[in-house]
Amino acid sequence: MKRRVLGRWAAAFATVAFMAGVAPVAMAADEAPDALIKRLSDDVLASIKADKSLQSGDVSKIMLLVDSKIMPNVNFQRMTAAAVGPAWRQATPEQQKRLQDEFKTLLVRTYSGALAQVDDQTVSVKPLRASPTDPEVVVRTEIRGRGDPIQLDYRLEKTPGQGAGWKIYNLNVLGVWLVETYRSQFAQEINSKGVDGLIAALAERNKSNAKKG
Repeated sequence: MKRRVLGRWAAAFATVAFMAGVAPVAMAADEAPDALIKRLSDDVLASIKADKSLQSGDVSKIMLLVDSKIMPNVNFQRMTAAAVGPAWRQATPEQQKRLQDEFKTLLVRTYSGALAQVDDQTVSVKPLRASPTDPEVVVRTEIRGRGDPIQLDYRLEKTPGQGAGWKIYNLNVLGVWLVETYRSQFAQEINSKGVDGLIAALAERNKSNAKKG
């Protein structure tokens, strides 16, 4: 049970870490993926420890943080598309926007309460096993505090052109990839009621989570 709580905390931390946090820096395009994850992890962990409302799981505060500082280091469209699966390509632009909005809200609301678990944790980034020319990499980290370390890994892609740099598009908590977990859930809803049915189900779930909060 304790490890499950720690896993939820790790997911909460990761959600905030890759969706919101610090402003982009000028060297982002040249920043190595493991250095990027280390910087974001340290900055977000410090922000959570310094803000009692974030620690208490204040959803409105977390959402404000996410909405005001959506980071250029996340390909959230790719993340949502991967979670939705093949149906994403058939969805209209409006449906795709609704899916992204509801999915973001779902992630924040699902994990916001676990932020209260923040205490004396630190983040350790493991040596990167990748070639400088690899277009996609996995950065492996451990969250260390009381008890056993929590595995938290990130998948990143290298983006070319303007705004170039590494972007996160998936994360793994305790051996489970977040996108794949949601894909199986979303597929059942899509097969039953289509894309609009999934949007409605996500909206209803978010509404229910809001009442609980």
